[in-house]
Amino acid sequence: LQRLDRIGHVLTHYDLVCLQEVDGGSLRSGFVNQVAYLADLGRFDYWYQQLNRNFGRLGQFSNGVLSRFVPYEIEDHKLPGLKGRGAIVAKYGNEKDTLVLVGLHLALSERARFRQLDYVRDLIQHYEHVVVMGDMNCRSDQIIDTPLRDTHLKQVSGDHHTYPSWNPTRNIDHILVSPSLKINHVKVLDYDYSDHRPIAMEVSLPEPLAEALAQQSILRATSRH
Repeated sequence: LQRLDRIGHVLTHYDLVCLQEVDGGSLRSGFVNQVAYLADLGRFDYWYQQLNRNFGRLGQFSNGVLSRFVPYEIEDHKLPGLKGRGAIVAKYGNEKDTLVLVGLHLALSERARFRQLDYVRDLIQHYEHVVVMGDMNCRSDQIIDTPLRDTHLKQVSGDHHTYPSWNPTRNIDHILVSPSLKINHVKVLDYDYSDHRPIAMEVSLPEPLAEALAQQSILRATSRH
């Protein structure tokens, strides 16, 4: 568990985390639910595991979300194409001021990715404040030629190479955000605890959205007493 412990220490500095290719508690991970373990280690208030490939005791291939806010709604979507690809949609704040987080892991083939991002576009098109992030298995310039070009999402300028972690030469992990979210900075973290290096972003929220999330946290704290 030493590697997981190192990852957990890194994650303590962040409010929202999306995980891909984590294990839900099988022989592959020593029967440790890695999403739950990292959530506990990082003292996150909420976690969600999406099981995408279930090989029983041999493997529980999953996506995960860790959050310091409890979403008012969580959606589990199986993406089009071959089985095994999914997206988690978490909604924070309230129905008037909503932050939508989409954590996903896309297919290797270009055709399948196109279908999957077409599906994601339909999920997010009516929301003003959106973050889409995960392993997209394509370069940043290739995203421009997908259905996400029809959304208001913007990419971060420059190449942020994350794979392979021991010698990063490919930028296949991405974070895309709405124009309403001000990007303060983005960077690839210098950690090789997995085969991908993590990519991190700091954003500033518009005031009504920040107040909605703060109010949600106050209500949750009050309900605990």
